[in-house]
Amino acid sequence: MSVLNPEQRSIEYVPHHERHGRARSLFTLWFGANLQVTAIAAGAISVAIGLSLPWALLASLVGNLIGAIFMALHSAQGPILGIPQMIQSRAQFGFYGAVLPLILVILMYVGYFATTAVQGGAAFSSLTGVNIDASIIVVAAVTAVLAIFGYRLIHASEKWLSVIAGVAFLYLSYRLVTINDLGAVWHAGEFSWALFLAAAAIAATWQLTYAPYVADYSRYLPADTSVRASFWFTYAGAVLSTMFMFAFGAAAAAVATDAFDGGSVDFIVDQAAGWHALFFLIIIAGVIGVNSLNLYGMFMSTTTVLNSFFKMTVSPLLRAVLIVIVATVATTIGLVGKDDFLANFTNFILLLAYFLIPWTSINLADFYLVRKERYSIDDMFKPHGHYGGVDWRAMTAYLVGILVEVPFIASPFYTGPVATWLGGADISWILGIFVAGGLYVFLMKRYPNRAGYPEPTYAIPSTPSARAAAADEQEAAPA
Repeated sequence: MSVLNPEQRSIEYVPHHERHGRARSLFTLWFGANLQVTAIAAGAISVAIGLSLPWALLASLVGNLIGAIFMALHSAQGPILGIPQMIQSRAQFGFYGAVLPLILVILMYVGYFATTAVQGGAAFSSLTGVNIDASIIVVAAVTAVLAIFGYRLIHASEKWLSVIAGVAFLYLSYRLVTINDLGAVWHAGEFSWALFLAAAAIAATWQLTYAPYVADYSRYLPADTSVRASFWFTYAGAVLSTMFMFAFGAAAAAVATDAFDGGSVDFIVDQAAGWHALFFLIIIAGVIGVNSLNLYGMFMSTTTVLNSFFKMTVSPLLRAVLIVIVATVATTIGLVGKDDFLANFTNFILLLAYFLIPWTSINLADFYLVRKERYSIDDMFKPHGHYGGVDWRAMTAYLVGILVEVPFIASPFYTGPVATWLGGADISWILGIFVAGGLYVFLMKRYPNRAGYPEPTYAIPSTPSARAAAADEQEAAPA
C-alpha cells in the first residue's frame, strides 16, 4: 500500500494480515522525531535554571538514559497487542476507569502540539515574513494533513528526516562550537544537587511523555516481532537523537541566554554561514514531523474517550474531521501562550511528569510482571467484559502514586515540604515510578479477581511464533 493512501484504521485491532515492516523502522522513527527544535529548547532549560554547561549535559544524559528505558518498554506492546497505546489502559484501569489517564494524556498532547507549533511558526515566519500567528496556523494545517494520511506516511517522513535533519544539525553543531566562545562557558561552576536533579527530571520526563503513544507506531509490525528488537531500536533512536538535541540546546543557552526568547529559532539558523532558507525548511519539516505524532496520538486518545461513552464507527471522513478539530483546539492554545514560550514550556513538561509517571509504571508492571503479555483484545472493547467498569486496584495505585509525589515536588507553581528540606531537589518522578508500579503489583497479586466480571475470552500467547499463529486463528474465527 502506498504511503499516500490515507490510513483507514483508528483504535481497533490491526489484523495479522495487515501487519508489515521491521523493527528497525522504529529507530528512524524515534531518531527523526527528536531531531527538532522543541527538543533543543528542552535541553536549554538545564542551563537556563542555573546549571553550568558540563553539569547540564551530564544531568541530561542521566535523565535520558533512565527515562528512555520506560518509554522503549512500551514499544513491544504494539506488535504483541496490535492496538493503540492508550486503549491498553482499559486492561489496567477498566473500560471507564481508563478515561481519567486518557484525559490527562490528551492535555499532554495539546500542550506539546501547541508549544511545538510555536517553534515551527517562528521558523516559518522568519523564512517568509508572514506574521507569527498566521505562520503557526500554516504549520499546524500541514501537520494535520500528515496526521490524516497516518501511520505509513508518518513512518516514511521520519525516515527521511532522520537523515536530512541529522546532517543539518551536525553542521549546525559544528558551527555552534566553532563560531562561539564555548570555552568561556565550559566550566564546572557551582554544583547544586537540586538543579542537577531538576535537569535530570526534565530529560527523563521528555522521554516518559512519549510513553502514551509509543505502541501506536509499532502496532502494525508483525506479531512475531521480538520484544528485544522493539525495545533496542526504539531506545537507541530516542536516546541518541534526544541527547544530541539536548546538548545543542544547553550549549546554545550557555553562549546566548536569549537564544529562545519567544520561541524564536533565529539563533539556531544564524549558526549557518549561509543557506538560511534551507535550514529553516529543515526545521519546519522537523516540527511538522514530530507534531504529526502528537496530533495522531491526540486523535487516538480522543477517539478512545468518545468510544467509552458512545457507540461509534470511525469512518475515514470522521477520522479527518476529528483530527482537524483537535488540531484547531491545540493551535488556539499555542497562539495564546506563544509570548512566554520557554517559561510556559518548562512548567508544562514538569507538570506532566506528576500525572504520567504513575500511569506508565502501572501499564508496564501489568504488561511485564502481572499479566505477562497475556490479554483479551476483544474484552478491551466491551464495557461489561473482563476489563469493564473501573478497576479499583489500578485506580488506587495511580492515585497513591500521585499523592506520594506531592511532598517531593519542586516546581515554579508548588514546592513540597520534603523538596524544600532537600534544598529544592525534585525526586518525585522516581518515587512515582516505584510506588505506583509496586503497589499495583501487590494489589493484583493480593486481589487477582474482580467480582462481577467474566473471565477473558482470548489471551495473547507469550511466545512470538504462538502469537503469530493465534492471530491467524483469531482472524479466521467467526465474529
